[in-house]
Amino acid sequence: MGLNRKPKAAELLSGREGKQPNHNKKPRLKTVDLGTFSRRRGLSMEMHRNAWDAEEMAILSGKPGSCWVAAATATNYPPLEGSIHADAVVVGAGIVGLTTALRLCEAGRSVIVVEGLRTGGQVTGRSTAKITTQHALIYRHLIDTFGRDLAQTYADANSAGAVQIREWVRNYAIPCDLEAKDAYTYSCDASRRTQIVAEAEAARQVGLDADVLERAPLPFETAAALRFFDQAQFNPAMYLVGLAQAVTARGGRIFENSRAISIGEASRWRVVTDSGTVHAEHVVVATNMTVKSPVGMANRTQPRCHTAMAFRIDDPLAVDGMFIGIDDPTHSIRTGRDAEGPLLVALGPKFDTGQDGDVAKRFVELEQWARMSLPVGDVAWRWCNEDYDTADRVPYAGEPDPAKASGFHIATGFNAWGITNGTAAGTMIADLICARPSPWQKLYDPARSYPEDFHKNGRSQSFVSSLDDIVPGMGGVIVRGDEKIAAWRDTEGVLHPVSATCTHKGCTVTWNNADNTWDCPCHGSIFAADGSVIHGPARKPLAPAAL
Repeated sequence: MGLNRKPKAAELLSGREGKQPNHNKKPRLKTVDLGTFSRRRGLSMEMHRNAWDAEEMAILSGKPGSCWVAAATATNYPPLEGSIHADAVVVGAGIVGLTTALRLCEAGRSVIVVEGLRTGGQVTGRSTAKITTQHALIYRHLIDTFGRDLAQTYADANSAGAVQIREWVRNYAIPCDLEAKDAYTYSCDASRRTQIVAEAEAARQVGLDADVLERAPLPFETAAALRFFDQAQFNPAMYLVGLAQAVTARGGRIFENSRAISIGEASRWRVVTDSGTVHAEHVVVATNMTVKSPVGMANRTQPRCHTAMAFRIDDPLAVDGMFIGIDDPTHSIRTGRDAEGPLLVALGPKFDTGQDGDVAKRFVELEQWARMSLPVGDVAWRWCNEDYDTADRVPYAGEPDPAKASGFHIATGFNAWGITNGTAAGTMIADLICARPSPWQKLYDPARSYPEDFHKNGRSQSFVSSLDDIVPGMGGVIVRGDEKIAAWRDTEGVLHPVSATCTHKGCTVTWNNADNTWDCPCHGSIFAADGSVIHGPARKPLAPAAL
């Protein structure tokens, strides 16, 4: 007996490779016989309704992965082997790590960079990559909370970060699709115009060029907009590849597939990987969330994710500028490109890592919004990215405990504005290593006070009562006595079990049904389906388990 019914959210996804863009796509209804569907996959009838759900999830639009990473040249630095020495060792080849490394190389210091995966493919390479001092409604908040001086320092640091990026792109001839663009914060709610006006006044107080518009230059109605002139956008993965080349050209050494599994102190700081060790006077932990710190960072921050989709567009200037909305649900918009042509990149609202049991639905909602609001064609790429929020909206960077752990530096908590903040933080850390004082130390102080109730742990959203509830392409967590097992079923129906216990602090992971990852709902560690580490703070993979 066939089944016809109202489509669920995942059925509304559309777009296929090779088709011409269609800005007016309609949701497709599907007719499926559940018994035939289940028998085709060799599933029990108890599983067939969940199998229907899995079929729906399989039609997520676009290729999984960041358009920025896809357009960048893949790096191929060797893994670390043996024991080596340097003035500084940097853990993580993202924007903070490579900025620190290049500044140190330019100052004549010896530097080693160890990266757990590949350069440019992680958090920075999955960001929106806006080079801007406009961070939504930040300056009014900073002035009201901390006073004008600290707000001025924040503006100065991020302005310097933006200048540094442009200078390095020019000086090292880095091909990264750098384009000057105005940046806009907008609202569709007329009652929020006063907030836009207040932010413009605050920005001007700290010397930034800002004005208020009656509406944003977008193809949908808005009620007010704040414009910052002469900002920029780029491909962040290409930029990091260029920074890495500049580091090695100046004598720095980069090792990939070299995850730090131990960071400790002997006569010098020591970073240990699976096959090597680096000894250095200074260690810089630049791993999004710190994998180790003299002062705990996990409870000072809140891990958050957002969904991103890159759409084909006919006119690369159909949306001219970089945009961030302040209304809930928030959206961010910019243009870009990959090897096949221009793209429009749209981001959805943030959500706490590992605390949503249906991330795929967020992609559905984001695509629906984009098709209603923007002149987009097929979905080319889709991805999630993770960052960490702080209570005061300012990152943590520097030495957390210079008295007891001199030479140990960290950077984290970029509140989704890590391009300019990350560059400023890396610059500051390099200056401190070179014994040059920085005017930004107080701003980014990683040991400053924080509200103890800011961080909120979550619970796994993936518990199932039976292995039969886990259908092909999906994952679930089952309880066997005192043990929690995270199991993923591949397309052939084979289950792949690992421990569901995060190796950082022991929380139970959640299955991300869009990225096919295990995400920790407490401190944001992300593991591949096989349990290997993608993002820390966890340093060890999920342990093997047996069913």
